[in-house]
This record gives sequence, C-alpha cells and structure tokens, in this order.
Amino acid sequence: MQQPLVIGVAGGSGSGKTTVIQHILKQIGSKNLALIAHDSYYRDLKHLPFDERAQQNFDHPSALETELLIRHLKALCSGYSIECPIYDFANHVRKDTFVQITPKKVILIDGILIFCEKELRHLMDIKLFVDTDDDVRLLRRLRRDICERERSVESVLEQYEKHVRPMHLEFVEPTKRYADIIIPHGGENRIALEMLNALIDSRIRS
Repeated sequence: MQQPLVIGVAGGSGSGKTTVIQHILKQIGSKNLALIAHDSYYRDLKHLPFDERAQQNFDHPSALETELLIRHLKALCSGYSIECPIYDFANHVRKDTFVQITPKKVILIDGILIFCEKELRHLMDIKLFVDTDDDVRLLRRLRRDICERERSVESVLEQYEKHVRPMHLEFVEPTKRYADIIIPHGGENRIALEMLNALIDSRIRS
C-alpha cells in the first residue's frame, strides 16, 4: 500500500482553518481524503457534574487524548480503518457512537494544538499554520460557539479571557515555528492557497 500524504492544519481558534481545509478538500476530492479533527479527541468528562465540566480548560493540551489520535493516525497510515470519537460540545462529553474512517490517499489533521506533540508532528508530511489577527479570531469564535455549540455570549467571552487567549499565547502561537507554510489572513489568502495547491500536487505525484 502506498503511504498516504499526511497534512496538518493548525492555527488559533477562529483563524480560518475550516476555509483552508475546505479548499484542500475541493482540490483533492472527498474520495481521496480522510479528515480527522483533533477536537473529536477531547477527553470524556461524563464522570464530572455539568458545572464542573463547563469550567475545564479545553484549550490546554491535556484536555485532549492526543495519544489516541496518534494511534489512530498510525493505523490509517498502515491501511487500517479507525473508529473516530464524536464529541458533544454542548455537554462536554463523548457520544456513545463513532465515525468510521477508512484509509485514503491524503489524511488531513485539523486542530489548534496539533503541533504541540512532537510524535504527532513527526507523522505529518506538510504542516500548515493559519495565521489571523486576534480580533478577527474572537469574532469568529463568538459566532461559532453561539450558533453551533449553544453557548451564551457571556460564557464565550469568559472562556476566551480565562483560557483561550492565555493558552493561545502559551501553546498555539509558539508552534508556528514548526510550520512548513504559514498562511496569513486565513482562507482569504488566495496566493498562499495557490502555492499550497502546487505543493500538494507535487507531493501526491511523487
């Protein structure tokens, strides 16, 4: 079996990673790409009361079961299917069901903290960091968490001030140095995306 091309897309919360991922998906085609979100691997907090779950620091690397993601990625690269967890962001627990992901020509890993873990980084062939101004990222996070994760404005802002911003400065921003390509202005940077297309095409052909 041909070894898949593993692409990691990192960057701060609300940086525009989803737009970049959608661009890559369109470029490669869904039949050739397996997408794994690091967010799916948040640790299950069913053992805690809801109020305690809500107070957890979800922007610290320890909040994620990265060791399971690494095992899953190695399995996919070896030609085995995986059962990817499904996370319930409204209740901060894992669901009892899974999504089966089969090996593909390209594996895309998405997450703000995926470059923090050395073993995970070393499994990636291309590392992208999507870089966007803090105020833009905050507005995007507000919109996402209110609309998609059933959060209040107050809770989103409190979490941003208490956890998101300090963890970004401590853990996310420093990992920019590991990136092969930094994409300023997120998915709006057409020149950077065209360069990315050329790189992916050349890697797949080789």
